[in-house]
Amino acid sequence: MTELAYLPDLPSAYIRTFRARVTALPPGAVVLDRTYFYPTGGGQPSDRGVLRVDGGTTLEVVDVVKSGPGVFHRFRSGPTAPQALQVGEEVEGSIDWDRRHRHMRLHTAQHFVSARIFARTGLRTRRANLAGAGATVDLEGPLPSGALEPVAEDLRQAVAVPRAVTVRAVPRAEWDANPAAGRSGLVPLPTQVDPVRVVEIDASDVCPCGGTHVRSTAEIGEVRWLPIVPLSGGASRVAFTLVVADLSIPLE
Repeated sequence: MTELAYLPDLPSAYIRTFRARVTALPPGAVVLDRTYFYPTGGGQPSDRGVLRVDGGTTLEVVDVVKSGPGVFHRFRSGPTAPQALQVGEEVEGSIDWDRRHRHMRLHTAQHFVSARIFARTGLRTRRANLAGAGATVDLEGPLPSGALEPVAEDLRQAVAVPRAVTVRAVPRAEWDANPAAGRSGLVPLPTQVDPVRVVEIDASDVCPCGGTHVRSTAEIGEVRWLPIVPLSGGASRVAFTLVVADLSIPLE
């Protein structure tokens, strides 16, 4: 079993280097007892980075996926890669921070955008996806003409006047009794999730989510909106990209 060490609180998403122990070595991958690497899921791509072994060997992590209770850190193969590690050995993991931080900014922005579209139009998000320096939000219906302009202004204001982002764990029974009425997302919460990890943007959104997020909306930065794309069945896609892809953010 791999402990998802980035989950408990928001500051954990800012951990860039950590130590962990090897618990399994499936072909082309490493399973650790704990990890700060985010595995692909919920529309958010996996982290990348390196695993370093005492003695100098470095493995490049090119993909991270969850498989049952474990997390597979898939590495770029090389002549020494299969012999580089042993079960029980301690390694140092280093996360590609620029990639991780882009995902944190995009994911937080997506939550905010989905919430504001829902508040202004009643349209809910049926799917969201992050890729590179951009994000897409697939809505359940057509976005009315001119409806995106006030949403864009809402986001500009939230960047200029920061709103705090927080993470908390809520017992499933408590969440089911009061599941943030009017939630903007359509994706159902799996029945086995307990407790529920809730991400909240102050005065903007409350959403169950297992992804990584920034500390405040100010950290999102400026975005550029792309043309709205009509989808089959009358749905629509809203897309945006980060104007500055990589920001220098201190650890504290």
